[in-house]
Amino acid sequence: MIATQTTLAFFPFGQIGLPELLVIGVLGLLIFGKRLPEVGRSLGRGIVQFKKGLREVEDEVDVHGMEDSVKTLPPETPASKPSVAKPKESSGETATK
Repeated sequence: MIATQTTLAFFPFGQIGLPELLVIGVLGLLIFGKRLPEVGRSLGRGIVQFKKGLREVEDEVDVHGMEDSVKTLPPETPASKPSVAKPKESSGETATK
């Protein structure tokens, strides 16, 4: 059986595995300590507000995008365009009064 390490590879500075995440968690506990529930709550509220704002912007873009597309619709064109007759070649005769 081959053991594989779970890592997050989307970070620009390298891969972060389980040991790195544990170190970050311990540092978070040491730094925030008793205020950790308060920090978590405020972080959660911030995420919710960010998502709400993002949804509002997406809705506004959708509404304005729909209005713009309705305004810029091309006029209806006939199914077939009438053909234009080519002018006849002159036979050298000129019209006289």
